[in-house]
Amino acid sequence: MVNKQRIWRRTALCATRALGFALIALSCAQAGNDDGSVVGRTVAGAVVTVVSPTTGLTRAVSADAQGNYRFPFLPIGDYVLKSSKDGAPVGKPVNITVSLGNATTVNVGSEAAELETIEVTATRVVSAVDVTSTEQATNVTREELRRLPVDQNIESVAVLAPGVNPGNASFGGISFGGSSIAENSFYVNGLNVTDFYNRNGFSEAPFAFYQEFQVKTGGYSVEFGRSTGGVVNAVTRSGGNDFHYGAELTTEPAAWQAAAHDYVRSNGDRYITSSKDENSLTKLNLYTSGALIRDKLFFFLMYEARDNEPRNTNNAGTVITDNKSGDGFWGGKLDWHINQSNLLELMAFSDKNKNTGDVFNYNFDTATKGPQTDTVYNDTGGANWALTYTSYLTNDLSMKLLYGRNERNAYTRALSDVECNLVYDDGVVPSPGVPLGCASNGAIEKRLDIRQAARADFEWKIQDHLLRFGLDHEQNTSDYSYHYSGPNGIAYSVNAASPGDTLFNGGVVPAGYTAYVRARRYQIAGTFQTINAAYYLEDNWSITPNLLLNGGLRLDGFNNKDGSGHTYIKMNDQWAPRFGFSWNMHGDGTTKLFGNLGRYFLPVANVINIKQAGGLLDQRTYYGFGGYQIQQRNGSSYAVPILGPQIGPVDTSQGDGTVPDQRSSVSRDMEPVHQDELILGLQQVFRDKWSWGVSGTYRKLHNAIDDMQITATPQCGGNGYVGWVMANPGRPVTVWGDTHCTGVNDGWITIDTSKQGWALYDSNGNYLGQRGWNEPKRTYTAIEVQIDRAWDDKWAFNASYTWSRSRGNAEGPVNSDTEFDDAGRTENFDDPWVNFFSGDLPNDRHHQFKARGTYALTSHWHFGGNLDLNSGTPITGYGVGNPYDATNYVSYFICKQNCDGPSPGRIYQASPRGGYGHTTWTYTLDANVAYLMPLGTLGKLQVKFAVYNLLNQQRTTAVDQGLQNTISNSTNPYFGEPIRSQAPRFAQLVLSADF
Repeated sequence: MVNKQRIWRRTALCATRALGFALIALSCAQAGNDDGSVVGRTVAGAVVTVVSPTTGLTRAVSADAQGNYRFPFLPIGDYVLKSSKDGAPVGKPVNITVSLGNATTVNVGSEAAELETIEVTATRVVSAVDVTSTEQATNVTREELRRLPVDQNIESVAVLAPGVNPGNASFGGISFGGSSIAENSFYVNGLNVTDFYNRNGFSEAPFAFYQEFQVKTGGYSVEFGRSTGGVVNAVTRSGGNDFHYGAELTTEPAAWQAAAHDYVRSNGDRYITSSKDENSLTKLNLYTSGALIRDKLFFFLMYEARDNEPRNTNNAGTVITDNKSGDGFWGGKLDWHINQSNLLELMAFSDKNKNTGDVFNYNFDTATKGPQTDTVYNDTGGANWALTYTSYLTNDLSMKLLYGRNERNAYTRALSDVECNLVYDDGVVPSPGVPLGCASNGAIEKRLDIRQAARADFEWKIQDHLLRFGLDHEQNTSDYSYHYSGPNGIAYSVNAASPGDTLFNGGVVPAGYTAYVRARRYQIAGTFQTINAAYYLEDNWSITPNLLLNGGLRLDGFNNKDGSGHTYIKMNDQWAPRFGFSWNMHGDGTTKLFGNLGRYFLPVANVINIKQAGGLLDQRTYYGFGGYQIQQRNGSSYAVPILGPQIGPVDTSQGDGTVPDQRSSVSRDMEPVHQDELILGLQQVFRDKWSWGVSGTYRKLHNAIDDMQITATPQCGGNGYVGWVMANPGRPVTVWGDTHCTGVNDGWITIDTSKQGWALYDSNGNYLGQRGWNEPKRTYTAIEVQIDRAWDDKWAFNASYTWSRSRGNAEGPVNSDTEFDDAGRTENFDDPWVNFFSGDLPNDRHHQFKARGTYALTSHWHFGGNLDLNSGTPITGYGVGNPYDATNYVSYFICKQNCDGPSPGRIYQASPRGGYGHTTWTYTLDANVAYLMPLGTLGKLQVKFAVYNLLNQQRTTAVDQGLQNTISNSTNPYFGEPIRSQAPRFAQLVLSADF
């Protein structure tokens, strides 16, 4: 019997599945990260057996003296469950479904029906609320996605869950529960595929490769860690005894896309050009699956050919880039059922891709291309694999071992960057009348990130206790290189001077020269490694048949190494306790009260190793300026400086290529970032297909790790300049520094950065004292309400409303409102004035309403819809500088008077977070129609036409928040103008045939 599933949400009820369909009873605490389990009751001493009709997998366990039984670590899919005692059947066989990360609860026999929440009637199961679940999660299957208008990417699946939204920045991402986009984790078949360089992104396979997704938004088990946001967990498709094959064609022609809006200032100047952007996408997916050895060895293989041709203009509309990427995807899975107690599986896929962008001059008014000026190459992705061994050691003890590798490339370069050096001047030296240099980006960056992951998970049932324990180890390595563009990686700066002037390296400008050239080689290269290790233990204790207590403890450790392989950040003994309860209030499983309290830690991204602890070579050589030489490239002229005699020695004082002493730039006793979370919820079933639920969530972020500039110490005051330090802002910072005020670092010094660390001066340069940093704060409070109607081959419906507030002075490791995506190196703590005020944070949305549904008009025609309605995000008017010094860092102060004079004579006005209201509400309506046609005994055909953003809403999602971009009396005339909006309408046709 085919089992239909719906989208599950643990804060809603595990609704009743009737009419022959078995429902899932949800349990985070008792399920693995790439499989599921079956639990329940039957007659004491009975033998319970599950059989997979697809693979023939058969497992049998004996019920204990209370009639309890459990099947852990089961591959997801459909099963037949039966119970017998002394050779006689107990009840009738039951069709069940095991879903990802969940426990399917089935009680068999008259005694079980009286005792518990599942009643067996013939071969049908009525499933009520799962009283063992304390987690918030949404499950979505491949079959459901084929019925709904959901675009073919994981982000689109994740935002189906309440409290999840797309990131509100140009670098994208997903925000869970008010967190930043750099705090999430992503898994495929138990393998962590999260980007560990700056935690923005993940390795991703095509939609058709996955069988099921689980979006965890809170309260997840101690087997999951390294996340203060959310978790997206996915499992891939597998083969069975029957041979299957099929194809799926997806096409999104450019002609089916609406034009994006251009944005024009009040004076008529166009500042964002998008109306000429378009994308043409075609994908052909081919798959096959079956058994190499019946009931033993199975395979699933897939290949996807792609033709993706996006086109985009620059904001001025003077350049257009025609992109093309056509690398195919391959993926597969092998499952070896060695015997009924031992399983071995190998999953592998490659998401390598190379995009080539041809760059042309462009005339927006006539929509005509000029000559080609450049070509840009962008390499991404890599090969990924995981080997998993599962062993059912005894009736009560099971084990799962995993070893895998995750690979991500990131290499962007333009031909102009390879061929041309970066050239710029000080604006004083007379211009040559043509552009300086011809480099596009000015630098070339290449990175290969490799994660080697190993984990072991165990389950051990001891009477009323289910113990889960294991270890989780990752070695994350970044092979990285960065250098300026052009031959030898040198950037040239032309500066005016007078003969006899002394330069920074001590050299003197010779007679006859009125300018000099600084030739700067700036490069970082090396291998950078982080080791993350964790151990966990969890006890699920059934105190009574109606009350479950869940207690877990996770011990995390993070070890970041510098470019020479030495540890420079090490944070051990990170104890993360998590507690939960579930009360079956009426004893019949129709109503459940549950709660969860837990702590979650976040590791330090590898970008910190590279930019804080790399072997930087900063080599500066000075020459006399002998004028400009005009050169040609692609028919265009550009100028490069003519180098005269070298002036003075080569200067490497800023970096000689060796790894510097990190004791002066990293706090010795740095504490990790962590978040505490409290969830309380109620779930209830009503009627046979309906359920509803309500929950409250409170999250509080503790600590931050970021760079901060310490300009004063307790010992030496303003003469104790330390410099840029990775530390915990607002807390004591201990670094190797100058203890005797002699200008020589000779010992450990501690600065309480909640009170000191930033030197204050008057307008005459006199030292006034010190100021400290505000402690980072972020709280998230939410109430979620959801109602669900289960799919019954006729219609399904799900709706949720979330009221939430995300407030504080720190968004997280990245800043989406100021477009800074280097995790842990934001400008938020550069000086004490940047994070001065608390208020609504960038991912704050007070109201979120989501609804989706499917209706079968006939057995052949299905209609689907998806509505997403959100209130806007806060608008802050950022200023520059502060009342006490002349720094140009972003701040929450606006200069109002005496702005051209020295500090502290300037008069500033506070400009708090969210002080200028919120952006407008946005809503997106997606719709689809599908035609299903059986092909007799051969298979089936489906044609699905979906339109995304049906009403073509292009409302503003982000505005210019720079109220004052320079220290002056004037404000930015473009403050508040749109800089991003909703993506325009597009249509998608999917043709699929399965045999």
